[in-house]
Amino acid sequence: MMAAPGSEEDYQPSPDVEASARPWMGMRWLHHVTEPRVLFPLLAVVMVSVLWVASLNLTRLEYENARSTAIATSQEVLDTYEAQVLRVLREIDQTLKSVQYAQGFNGDGQATLDDLRDRDLLPPDMVFIVSMANADGDILASTRPSRAMVPDAGMAAHAGLSDDLTEGRLVRFEDAWWLRFSRVLVAPDGSIAGVALVEVDASLFVSGYEATKLGEAGVLGVLGMDGVFRVRRSGEQVTFGDSVDYRSVVSSDQVFGETEAELSVNSWDNVQRYTSARELFDFSLAVVVGLSEAEQLAPAEQRVASYRFRAAGGSILLVLVLGVLARMSWKLEDLRRREREYRVAHASRVEHLAYHDGLTGLPNRSFMSKLLDDRIRQSSRYGRTFALLFLDLDGFKRINDTLGHDAGDDLLREVAKRLEDALRKTDTVARMGGDEFMVLLPELESETQATTVATKIVSMLAEPFVLLGQKFNVTVSVGISLFPLDGDDEQTLMKNADIAMYAAKDAGKNSFRYFSAEMSSASQERINLESSLRQALAREEFELHYQARRDLRTGSITGMEALLRWNHPEFGTVGPNKFLPMAEETGLILPIGKWVLRTACRQSTAWRKEGRRGLSVAVNLSARQFFDADLVDDVHSILQDNGMPPELLELEISEGVLARDTRKTLPVLKRLKKLGVRITVDNFGTGYSALSVLGQLPLDSIKIDRLFLREDSGDRAARDVIDGILAMGRVLSPSIVAHGVETKEQVDFLREKACDHVQGFFFGKPFRAEDVAEMLRAEELVLAGLSHTG
Repeated sequence: MMAAPGSEEDYQPSPDVEASARPWMGMRWLHHVTEPRVLFPLLAVVMVSVLWVASLNLTRLEYENARSTAIATSQEVLDTYEAQVLRVLREIDQTLKSVQYAQGFNGDGQATLDDLRDRDLLPPDMVFIVSMANADGDILASTRPSRAMVPDAGMAAHAGLSDDLTEGRLVRFEDAWWLRFSRVLVAPDGSIAGVALVEVDASLFVSGYEATKLGEAGVLGVLGMDGVFRVRRSGEQVTFGDSVDYRSVVSSDQVFGETEAELSVNSWDNVQRYTSARELFDFSLAVVVGLSEAEQLAPAEQRVASYRFRAAGGSILLVLVLGVLARMSWKLEDLRRREREYRVAHASRVEHLAYHDGLTGLPNRSFMSKLLDDRIRQSSRYGRTFALLFLDLDGFKRINDTLGHDAGDDLLREVAKRLEDALRKTDTVARMGGDEFMVLLPELESETQATTVATKIVSMLAEPFVLLGQKFNVTVSVGISLFPLDGDDEQTLMKNADIAMYAAKDAGKNSFRYFSAEMSSASQERINLESSLRQALAREEFELHYQARRDLRTGSITGMEALLRWNHPEFGTVGPNKFLPMAEETGLILPIGKWVLRTACRQSTAWRKEGRRGLSVAVNLSARQFFDADLVDDVHSILQDNGMPPELLELEISEGVLARDTRKTLPVLKRLKKLGVRITVDNFGTGYSALSVLGQLPLDSIKIDRLFLREDSGDRAARDVIDGILAMGRVLSPSIVAHGVETKEQVDFLREKACDHVQGFFFGKPFRAEDVAEMLRAEELVLAGLSHTG
């Protein structure tokens, strides 16, 4: 990241902070260095340093010379060895050509060999064996007729593929390894008459091993392009036929006649050597020379050990001479140094805290403001574009309210870590406060880069977080503004990114949006709405409507659900889905919720006085209300103030809130049940909660979510889903309510499934309190209608 994410090691103090330490530097330090208590230790350090620098320099030179000598020696030995091997190979090739040529004039193979020997055209018999074989591989003539050897059955056919030299085939006879070279013999009619062979003891190619140059662990060998060593010698050990990776020994881009020794571990014996290898011109063979690094550097190691011993002795002597005088001065300087470091560290720490968030270690709002101002100036000067991302966590307040601030802090730290992992080193992420973060993406080449980063952030934060041993999902909404398209100053860019973020929240959260001009007016409307919301209670702009709940068997009204409405003087009636999330986010839901509860209970008391004593009233509780520490006391106080029987009050809590953490919800429910109020699970079936979780809770009623009734009740799959929901509801509570009923078919279907209670637009829309009396008077007509439909 561009900014230091938290560690003080990454932090660099500003020039102002460094200036605070200047009195301890400069001329005052030069004055102190001339004092004896400082001078003697300084002299000791300088002299010891010079001694060791010289020693280390000599050590470096010794090793460099030893390596250079080893490389040069390896090159020299390779040149010599190459010349020796080439001389032998060319002599062999010349012999084969002589036999090939002579055979054309003399059809008798043995006579041909005898004639060539008499003319001194054959190599010595002690080392070389010259033979002639027919096309089937049978030996017809040889300079060593008594040899006990079985030729390759397919040798003639293999050699006869072309007129080229076939060299270096490794064969074994007479308890020795031989290298076989061959050329085809052509009859006067152009057919293949046979093969001319020259076999040479493979040991001949490594007989020139000199221990004085190669050492006891050096290597000398002839390697075929097929990766098989024809012969290899290291010290007194000679091996034949070992296989290696040819290109790991001989470079593929090697120019004939040019090579360079490389330090490597030889795969055949795992010895590290300065190895040189060179392909032989006109032959499918290569020569290999290696010098053991340990042997080549051994003399240098001895001299280096001597240098180190002398340097150590000199250092000890200097320390002993100057140590006594330096001891006291070191102590004094140490005290000064500690005080100096403390002052600088304290100033650095103060500045770090001023520009970094204490919880996450990320840069804070002040740092981002400075950085953004610098980026605007640079981008304006060079005509560059950058993006500003404003991030706000979805559901953070729910975590704080339900799990506590410690869990909320853990969540923020983990979010900060994931954001750092999602961004490049050149990007900067800062915590602006609360659950808000800001990301600066400098120097964008295209808008797609910001899209990619925003997508990655949304994806990474969508992964579950583990808090207090449980998994929780907390998503993020991201707003993006671009410079200079969406603003050319800090405040405008931040404001527009914030507006785009709220647009992402309004679009369903867990997403990102780019700023547009249309969002500005929507944002202003939201700001005005939020401002009005804070005054709505005082201005008495809220109103409760009531929707009846009916017994499906008798059709009678058994209760009312209180539904909040906001009559805004400018915007008219504002739907609860528009202002309740805003109230939840801002915390206004608590005073509003108390007003709803108090007003509904007061209305219930009024209905009882009118003779409706069995009519209950249901009030919805949000997550923030339910986990409010004063909830139970508020409910108790309101019931007492209105003289309302507690069994007539139903508190509806969504399934997701109740099943979130039974360790927290169960004590609250038990206290409410102790008051005597009824508990209803709202939106049942949408929280995906286990029966074992909800089964622990003291429930009085289950309210099936309207989502399930919107499906076609005639569809078999939809019927099976509702059957399952009803079956689960009967296990968990004695009463089941279906809300959102809108058609006669739904009523008939629910009656068939023995659902207990229903409510919805089929029976009428929600009424104002003053209109409920008229609705209750029309109850007899409704009952007659239900009886008719049944």
